[in-house]
Amino acid sequence: MSGPAVQEQEDTPRSLASARSVQDQVFRGGSRGVAILVTVIFGAIGFFLALQSVPTLEHYGWAFFTENDWLPERDTVGLSAVLLGTLLVSLIAMFTAFPLALSCALYITEYATPGLRKSLVAMVDLMAAVPSIIYGLWGVFLFGPQLIPVAHWLHQNLGFIPFFEVRTDPDAPVWAQSQYTQSAFTAGLVVAMMVIPIASAVMQDVFAQAPVGEREAALALGATRWGMIRTVVLPFGRGGIVGGTMLGLGRALGETVAVLMTISFAFDLKIRVLENGTITVSSLIANRFGEATSAQLAALLAAGFVLFVITVVVNTIAAIIVSRGRSGASTEI
Repeated sequence: MSGPAVQEQEDTPRSLASARSVQDQVFRGGSRGVAILVTVIFGAIGFFLALQSVPTLEHYGWAFFTENDWLPERDTVGLSAVLLGTLLVSLIAMFTAFPLALSCALYITEYATPGLRKSLVAMVDLMAAVPSIIYGLWGVFLFGPQLIPVAHWLHQNLGFIPFFEVRTDPDAPVWAQSQYTQSAFTAGLVVAMMVIPIASAVMQDVFAQAPVGEREAALALGATRWGMIRTVVLPFGRGGIVGGTMLGLGRALGETVAVLMTISFAFDLKIRVLENGTITVSSLIANRFGEATSAQLAALLAAGFVLFVITVVVNTIAAIIVSRGRSGASTEI
């Protein structure tokens, strides 16, 4: 046999048979089926809410988003005050939860000993598993009363800012404590305690994936532990920080029971978060659903559809950011 023929025969690639085992085929098929089922159910929920929202949106038009009163018996229904209350409660929750979640994640991954780390991770997971009604009871009977002096102090010292204004005299000999209860401030701080474990878990997971080689290189070049965290861990986990925060925001937007128990309903367009009274979309639906007529139910479903869209957008953006933030492309020394 000639040389070129032998060379041609040796260079011919062989076809490899990659037959999957029965277990692999069952697992792949089951995973695909579950994924399709979840997608179908999720799409069906959105389609149902959108379909039920059509009569309300056609009847009220843009007034449904600009009107602040919710008086179905007078044919006056609007979401402006409800959306504003939802936004304020969520912003207060995230403003409080973000630094605590970030600090917790950094301490667990970078400072805690291995034995303590396992205990702290378990505690954070248990905190995420506590039912919403427990947080609500805690906020009503323990946390809420303790916040009254705090809200009063903020009003006294920062009342010139509209955000901290309350329509009462803070320097009166007997100041009205009832004006500082069941406010967006109280609800936001209660929701913050529910958001912290979610955001912290995502951040911690991303921080733990920071490259060991780059950590050691930064320390070998003389960086302190905080210097290593600042130049390696935080840049690598930037996507996890943003993604975890937005996932927490999605939770805050949709929280129902704890908010329902810690606020006093008020359909007012106001940014005075220390003042008694506010309303969110989820608490509105939970409060009015049981006694709603068919027309009122359609309006509540339209409000639910708006909340559904907002939550889907927030969580989708968060998932995209988290998935892109794990590559370590932004790591720098």
